[in-house]
Amino acid sequence: MGSPKSPTLRPSSLMDNLLGLLRVRIKRGVNLAVRDVRSSDPYVVIKMGRQKLKTRVMKKNINPEWNEDLTLSVSDPNLTVKLTVYDHDTFSKDDKMGDAEFEIKPFLEALKMQLEGLPTGTIISRIQPCRQNCLAEESSIVWKEGKVIQDLCLRLRNVECGEVELQLHWIDLPGSKGL
Repeated sequence: MGSPKSPTLRPSSLMDNLLGLLRVRIKRGVNLAVRDVRSSDPYVVIKMGRQKLKTRVMKKNINPEWNEDLTLSVSDPNLTVKLTVYDHDTFSKDDKMGDAEFEIKPFLEALKMQLEGLPTGTIISRIQPCRQNCLAEESSIVWKEGKVIQDLCLRLRNVECGEVELQLHWIDLPGSKGL
């Protein structure tokens, strides 16, 4: 008699823990710090867990319009997203131009409500600026054209001035754990 067949163990795939994708649209920088003689060459780096993504460099612009989408894989809703602005320098280390961080939990909570058919522009929730967050102004989570989005204006820390505006979108992935 042969031995009973043992169940095959498959390695846990990335999809098992993946909730979905967070698309972070880095819209613009406002009144960023001057790090070169009269201007700066800013770019943004976002980090969440071990993921790290960056925008393109905007030459000589302290009010850059990136309008660039960076996509993070989300498996832990409690992680914060850290954002850092740097000034690109050709011959020396890039200078830091401030940093900020934001929670994705309120956004994910709004997504979990499984809302449908709301009029576009309906505000689902609002997050007030406080000492615990980097919001420069109230942030609204809004139903827009069948999707939940959140606009954020972050005040940069550890720098004399500057804000970064961004927008969050969610992408459900077939095969992922989902919210």
